[in-house]
Amino acid sequence: MARGLNRRAVLAALPLSALSGKAFAAAPGLTLSGKYVQGGYVVGRTTPRAVIDVDGKVLTTASANGWFFVGFDRDAPPTSVLTVTTPEGSASHQATITPGDFDIQRINGLPPEQVSPTDPILLQRLLAEGARKQAGFASLADIEGFRDGFILPVTGARRSARFGGQRILNGEPKRPHFGVDLATPVGTPVRSPATGLVAFAETGLHFEGGLVLIDHGQGLITAYLHLSKILVSPGTYLKQGQVFAQTGKEGRATGPHLCWRMKWRDRNLDPSLLVGAGPFRG
Repeated sequence: MARGLNRRAVLAALPLSALSGKAFAAAPGLTLSGKYVQGGYVVGRTTPRAVIDVDGKVLTTASANGWFFVGFDRDAPPTSVLTVTTPEGSASHQATITPGDFDIQRINGLPPEQVSPTDPILLQRLLAEGARKQAGFASLADIEGFRDGFILPVTGARRSARFGGQRILNGEPKRPHFGVDLATPVGTPVRSPATGLVAFAETGLHFEGGLVLIDHGQGLITAYLHLSKILVSPGTYLKQGQVFAQTGKEGRATGPHLCWRMKWRDRNLDPSLLVGAGPFRG
């Protein structure tokens, strides 16, 4: 379930100076730039700290400079309505979302416990790991790292799997693959694709092996799976291009590669769509 905010509570939290103008006198300005496709995104600018409503649910507020980010899930519906609201007025935009083009991915030869775990001790471990990862994905750093645009986290890699493909593991249909797989030798440096704050960094996870989560602001989190070595800890501030880990084949992996993922408030996005898209200025 997507994390939401209460519109009334957010508006009530605005400073009195923001409430002193004539109520609903004028709609706030709204500029948008992005890729309107399943797994895509929009970067917008509007009145600082305006409330951002997506399809009738308040999901975020604009930054102190008026910037905000909205993601469209891998299974997003054909349309999405974005509304920005201030005490002076509101403005809306209806976006048409193009269907994604997703592959069928078949992976065989995995150990059964990597496909459908049944061992009670392992299941308890997975619950504990899941809770720690969920806390990392819930990070909400008040930064604008996404405005840099994104670069690829590894160089010289071969894209071995695209985002969003339906996965069939050992012949058993599973959830779609929400990452972009970049095949590269073990030990390849992994760079932060955009400015951000490390929200999670841990090795030895059952499925992911070494995992790092980076918060780029507005609830936009990128994830890096199967790492052989992690060079940072939670709270580390990373600049675009800064090395923070090395690739590997840990966890559920059949060979050395980096699985690169992106989430915005529980929506799964295609990180490759942001590569080369910025910087965003206005």
